[in-house]
Amino acid sequence: MARKPIIITRYDKRRLESLVSDELKAELKRARVVEPKEIPPDVITMNSRFKLKDLDSNEISEYTLVFPEDEDIYSNKISIYAPMGVALIGYRVGDVIEWPAPRGTLRIQVLEILYQPEAAGDFNL
Repeated sequence: MARKPIIITRYDKRRLESLVSDELKAELKRARVVEPKEIPPDVITMNSRFKLKDLDSNEISEYTLVFPEDEDIYSNKISIYAPMGVALIGYRVGDVIEWPAPRGTLRIQVLEILYQPEAAGDFNL
């Protein structure tokens, strides 16, 4: 499946480039980079809280995408280092994301952005 372009803020890109996993490098390379005030409010950015739907089980879950030092599995805070975190950055409400997992390909859909720092005016998170 062809991977669609993603959108990220210049601030997130600068911080994420220092984390440098191969998958993350590939995501950053294909990203259209915008200033924080220009990011659409329906895009998953760093520190965004959002709802996802597992398209195979129909389970709906809420997560927050965080930098590695803020990861907390018990609070559903997913690190950008995690395969799921890399897969989610820059995607929008309505997008379907697929990625390989040990038990087969996972397919999820972004249902809703509950909080996005840029939309809330929190440009330095």
